[in-house]
Amino acid sequence: MVSGPSGAGKGTLIKGALERIGDLAVAVSATTRAMRPGEVDGREYHFMSRAEFARLVESGAFLEHAEFAGNRYGTLNTELDRIMDSGRSVILEIELQGARNVRVVRPESVSVFIEPPSLEELARRLRARATDADEEIEARLEVARTEVAAKAEFDHVILNDEIGRATDELVSVIESEVEVASGGPQG
Repeated sequence: MVSGPSGAGKGTLIKGALERIGDLAVAVSATTRAMRPGEVDGREYHFMSRAEFARLVESGAFLEHAEFAGNRYGTLNTELDRIMDSGRSVILEIELQGARNVRVVRPESVSVFIEPPSLEELARRLRARATDADEEIEARLEVARTEVAAKAEFDHVILNDEIGRATDELVSVIESEVEVASGGPQG
């Protein structure tokens, strides 16, 4: 699982890893947040109402779920099954609370924290993507402070100060962890 503050570059680094590792797939999370322009249901997220999300929580359909920035997010067990049934490894793009929840249910999972170069750079990135109002950006920065303080909880920490190097590091971590899990060469 890959975690880190909103705007740290998780999605960009994961995209780079997906391009280089053939047997890897991202579990598409479910959310109650509104769809942003250009997003497609089932590609970026499984968009659903709060009532539908709550019904699925009650039925035990989620590996993990959490509330973040006023919306609910979660990983559906059917997403994991779909990917694993195809013989691929699963990568979760997940926030801190979700990562903690996954560790309880699946302690064998490997966790990677993507750290921004600084909170100032993170604020610049969030403003540059122009998807959130100023008050949402401030709320995300407040959450980011807590998330960065928790980075020691993760198996690996990758500083995303240069995208090429950070992507290389993520690919290296994934490849080595997949080899260890499959009993292949360790090194």
